[in-house]
Amino acid sequence: MNTVVLVKQVPDTWAERSLSSADKTLNREGVDAVINELDEYAVEEALRLKEAHGGTVTVLSMGPARVTETIRKVLSMGVDAGIHVTDDALHGSDAIQTARAIAAALGTVGWDLVLTGVESTDARMSVLPALLAELLGVAQLSRARAVTVDGQVVRIERSTDDGYQVVEATLPAVLSVVEKINEPRYPSFKGIMQAKSKPVTTLGVADLGLAAGEVGLAAAYSQVTEVDQRLDRQVGQVVKDEGDGGVKIADYLVARKLV
Repeated sequence: MNTVVLVKQVPDTWAERSLSSADKTLNREGVDAVINELDEYAVEEALRLKEAHGGTVTVLSMGPARVTETIRKVLSMGVDAGIHVTDDALHGSDAIQTARAIAAALGTVGWDLVLTGVESTDARMSVLPALLAELLGVAQLSRARAVTVDGQVVRIERSTDDGYQVVEATLPAVLSVVEKINEPRYPSFKGIMQAKSKPVTTLGVADLGLAAGEVGLAAAYSQVTEVDQRLDRQVGQVVKDEGDGGVKIADYLVARKLV
């Protein structure tokens, strides 16, 4: 069984994040870039499926040149090969355009299962798996806390607010996992050394059969148009109750047209 696991490079969760004043996209300069934590669970599950059923695992990531650092880290965990989708024309792409680019990249490699984390820590949209499944014309299995594969059938326990649901589909399929599914392994020294020689294919927009005008900020379906800095917290107004506290509060609310 051949699995492709999608990984995103994101700004460190603990860093102060901001939007660029020039184009209102995420400002990645001066912020440490790390692998999206929730994607590590998808990587681990892909490796466990390989250990159980054989086949290969390929990591696919879209982003600027520095994303190679994240790809190499995933390769050092035991993944066999990498695909890096990178092109200046992709800057500012929204979720729909990102899904289109990744779907096109998946067309360059044979796969049975696409694994993703449930969401990215920088966007928190959790829509990419559904968009991909629609574009690829395959089933989507979401929020998996357990996965089993039996021949051409993949079955999951889908995490819900009050327990779980058992859901199954026929391969090929797109599957997203939650953090309860496993405990990601650490790269070994041997894995780190082997990762240096593992193949990584680089694909640009033209390689994907897309036109530059189909992707990027100018063609995005959703854009940030205005950003304001959060105001510093102001000291509140103290109302001293001298038998008329209720009236004073009411007058305050009326003056601000809150009642």
